[in-house]
Amino acid sequence: MNWMDMTLREYQAALASSSPTPGGGTAAAVALGQAASLAIMVSDLTLGKERWKEGWEVAEAVQSVAIPLLHESGVLANQDSEAFDLVMESFALPKTTEDEKLVRRNAIRQATLHAAEIPYKTAESAMSLMRVLEPLARLGNANAVTDVGVSGLLASAAGKGAIFNVEINLDSLPEDHGLNMRQELSNLKEEMRLVSRSIMDAVRERMEA
Repeated sequence: MNWMDMTLREYQAALASSSPTPGGGTAAAVALGQAASLAIMVSDLTLGKERWKEGWEVAEAVQSVAIPLLHESGVLANQDSEAFDLVMESFALPKTTEDEKLVRRNAIRQATLHAAEIPYKTAESAMSLMRVLEPLARLGNANAVTDVGVSGLLASAAGKGAIFNVEINLDSLPEDHGLNMRQELSNLKEEMRLVSRSIMDAVRERMEA
């Protein structure tokens, strides 16, 4: 199922259904796409406007990050659902003989690791967008600064939500699985927390200027 080919109403109905997919990981990736869209809009409202010339370079930098995310977020949304489906399929493998149990256990572990890797990519992509939003809030078109704020909130929700899925999958795996993610996750979470706060501070300061 390609969630990006649905109407918004169809997607929301699917998300609200009792089916396990789409779930939170897909919703996080979709939120990332919305965050990127708003960032592009504010950049478009900044570029070419003499009044906001100081923000042109920033707006171009934002677009270089955000435009590719329009496609990437949709891919991640679909991949997240597919990864969860693979986990469920691996749990359904036969487990009568010892050989079958071994095959099933390895399949579950590989599928679960993959199910952690996809939202980790979503979190990294969300972080890449968040890094460029604070300067956009400070130097972009001031009339659209609240849109930067909403973009920041959506990107933060996407990143933090994706991290939940990374953590729950890694927690079910042996400690020697997903070592790179385990090592980087703490730093990613802290950077996300700090940058999210800085975006909101920049938005509020611009609103009060």
